Amino acid sequence: MARGLEDGENRAVSVEHYENFPVASLLCPPALRPPIAAIYHYARTADDIADEGDAPPSRRLADLAAYRADLAAVCAGRPPSPRWAGLFAALARALRERSLPPRLLHDLLDAFEQDVRNPPYPDRAALLDYCRRSADPVGRLLLHLHGIADAASLRRSDAICSALQLINFWQDLGLDLARGRHYVPDADLAAHGLTRADLEARRDTAATRALVAALCDWAEGLMREGAPLALRLPGRAGWELRLVVQGGLRILEKIRRMDHAALTQRPTIAAADAPALLWRAARMGTTA
Repeated sequence: MARGLEDGENRAVSVEHYENFPVASLLCPPALRPPIAAIYHYARTADDIADEGDAPPSRRLADLAAYRADLAAVCAGRPPSPRWAGLFAALARALRERSLPPRLLHDLLDAFEQDVRNPPYPDRAALLDYCRRSADPVGRLLLHLHGIADAASLRRSDAICSALQLINFWQDLGLDLARGRHYVPDADLAAHGLTRADLEARRDTAATRALVAALCDWAEGLMREGAPLALRLPGRAGWELRLVVQGGLRILEKIRRMDHAALTQRPTIAAADAPALLWRAARMGTTA
């Protein structure tokens, strides 16, 4: 995440930084790069407001409310405040030229506000409801840009985006706990005889590894449910989504290779993974 965003600052942000965002890369059709970049910077900046720096929760929520007011302004065709003027000018252009659904942009802010409040998640349904607002809107916005709106594609997009969000949680399990963030559902903890305090202690035990294994299986099931969408999208968009799917599955594979010790280790994708990802992306249309 970008550090120390100041009022009025509209800096360029590293694209790979936003974990649930297929990047506006060379695989993306050139005509779609500006609106994708506008959506990305909108989401990235809001996420930074919610997560970065040392501001207290009350300040973060006030800043997100101001951010939402600027979103409402550009959605209504009015100018935003000067604070994020460049960012919202680009988003206004995308809204105007591409008829982006405002509800999806508001849903992202709902999720970021929820992150500030850091509530417990009693069960998987509650965590998926968070994913519905934190991750699924990204996929739906990208499908909208590609002119795809059928129910099956939207359902598969939601499955992929929720899976990516969950995979990021399990990849960053130890890091999030160190920051006081809890995303493991209470019901899953109870099923393995664990409590939130057990995770906070970051003791790597047979029970915590069994918990991580079950959580990874859940995420993989969602990813494989959504994966056929990558074969439905045309051209470069389909290839990019194949790589996104395979990247998520690769992280899960690495968690399994370290015997699910995600409390104390964090797997990452490196350049050395590229050949395997490309090969698996190419094989998606020929394997079950």
